[in-house]
Amino acid sequence: MGYLEQRIKDTFTYLHTHAEISWEEINTTNYIANILQENGCEVTTFSDHTGVIAQLGNFEKNLPVVAVRADIDALWQEVDGVFQANHSCGHDAHMAIVLGLLWKLKETPELMENIAVKFIFQPAEETGQGALKLVEKGAVEDVDYLFGIHLRPQQETQMHHATPVIVHGATKMYQAKIKGHDAHGARPHLNSNAIEVGAQMVHLLNKIHLDPTIPHSVKMTKFQAGSKSTNIIPGNAIFALDMRAQTNEAMEELDKQVIQIFTAIESLNSIEIEIIEKRGIAAAKINSEAISIMESAISNVLGSENVDPPLLTPGGDDFHFYTIKKPELKATMLGLGCKLTPGLHHPQMTFNKDALINGVHILFKAVQQVYHNNE
Repeated sequence: MGYLEQRIKDTFTYLHTHAEISWEEINTTNYIANILQENGCEVTTFSDHTGVIAQLGNFEKNLPVVAVRADIDALWQEVDGVFQANHSCGHDAHMAIVLGLLWKLKETPELMENIAVKFIFQPAEETGQGALKLVEKGAVEDVDYLFGIHLRPQQETQMHHATPVIVHGATKMYQAKIKGHDAHGARPHLNSNAIEVGAQMVHLLNKIHLDPTIPHSVKMTKFQAGSKSTNIIPGNAIFALDMRAQTNEAMEELDKQVIQIFTAIESLNSIEIEIIEKRGIAAAKINSEAISIMESAISNVLGSENVDPPLLTPGGDDFHFYTIKKPELKATMLGLGCKLTPGLHHPQMTFNKDALINGVHILFKAVQQVYHNNE
């Protein structure tokens, strides 16, 4: 194993074992910032939130600016019976790969005068808010090309394969309350049982039918009602919904129908549904030039026979807020095959670490290609 590959794998191991959840990635930010500074980057951190941005190369010259983004937050989930921060979405790998790109660029000093590369280590992807915060801070104001990366499950992309674009769908999440009042177990006529209200909601959500050619779904992912006293009929509950649609237009219609269901259930049961939190991620906006550059990079590293077609997925990523807020940005997200099983967000997610170096080489070739095209 070469020095660069070992360094990347060691970095991954450190990040994996020091996971931090969204907006709490303090040690992760410091760890990355120190590496960037040690490698001669101009580093920017923020007083009001986590995350770090760095510049490498010649920003005085009239060169296109290429940014490479890695998300840095972990999920909070139960692992072997213990709730903890856990990198089951591959963000630890994304960070290690982008740092590996930095080291590979540093190993090619003849490039330094002819590139202008930004490294964006973004917080809070899992909340759908991190990209918007960095856009607000001007992270992509001077950027012409933006590349992201995401590990892909074995069912989607095989080891030593990659796709030049992940066509994510739109997502929306609700946190809400059913607000009524409790009643004695012997007197069910005196209130609306919040559990039964939740069951009605699930039934009606399953009755939503949009255009079947556009992938979409809505499901309840959390429901909490009742207390230690089992002779009380609960009138209050907290629930969450997860909504997915492949296009922003389909998401708009899905959201409209969900709100109509809320209104109908309120009227039917004489309760109130209070929305505590509503957040979402837009569907991908793709760019043919960026996809072409990434396709060429994959072909150069893995062979043309291992370039997969565009990957359509109902998953979401706030990466696409960068292009929505700056439409002229030429952006794409590399989907990296890595023998990932059992799946993303599974508490025991694992993958073949040899894929890390594939990711580094592909991103390196993509950066090279931008500046080759500019000559």
